[in-house]
Amino acid sequence: MEEQLIYATGMSIYVSFVLFATKIPFDMMVSRGIEEIRAVYYNRKIVHMLAGGVGSLCVPILFEDYWYPMICGIILTVFTYAAHASGARMFWFQTEQNQNDVKFTLMWWSSITVIWILVGDPWLAIIPSLFMAFGDGVTGVVRNAVVKKRSKNPIGNVFMFIVSAPMGWAVAGMGTPAIPMWGLIAATVATIVERYEFGPIDDNILITVFATAVLLIGVEVGPLV
Repeated sequence: MEEQLIYATGMSIYVSFVLFATKIPFDMMVSRGIEEIRAVYYNRKIVHMLAGGVGSLCVPILFEDYWYPMICGIILTVFTYAAHASGARMFWFQTEQNQNDVKFTLMWWSSITVIWILVGDPWLAIIPSLFMAFGDGVTGVVRNAVVKKRSKNPIGNVFMFIVSAPMGWAVAGMGTPAIPMWGLIAATVATIVERYEFGPIDDNILITVFATAVLLIGVEVGPLV
């Protein structure tokens, strides 16, 4: 219990450091002439990968059950939402136009918690959040660099699949049960749905919901190879 608390505290400090340290690349990008909104979206994807992605990988290594990552995720969701609600946005990665960063944190702990409860395996539990963090993270960076604005250009999905497919196969192969092919299918589905948004239902929600559904089906059906 005490060890788990230390890990949770350490992970929380690390994530907080990432959130505030990303003001440095924001200032660097703006000083070099990059539009502020583009710098914000670059930074948001940096946060996705360094905070959400690295944090996801730490979950099955550091924690014995879902309670600590769930509580850390809830606290972070409240923190990011409070920044919007109070008007004290962390402007280097949060925007007035949307609260997608809040939805990211919400879906991060929700998907991990649901899969871990239903399946009992932490490796399978982190797969949707890895797609959301690294897959969608790379997608945003590529689109921002090529299209030079927030868009749903398909070039981003190509790179999302390149990142997500091997990641889904490998991590799902580490799960109990080991279902690598279902991890690949989940990566494919997540890549497809990332292109869509329906009002308040953004790509963070679609990626995690659909990837979670595929993995749960895969657990029931069993390994395909």
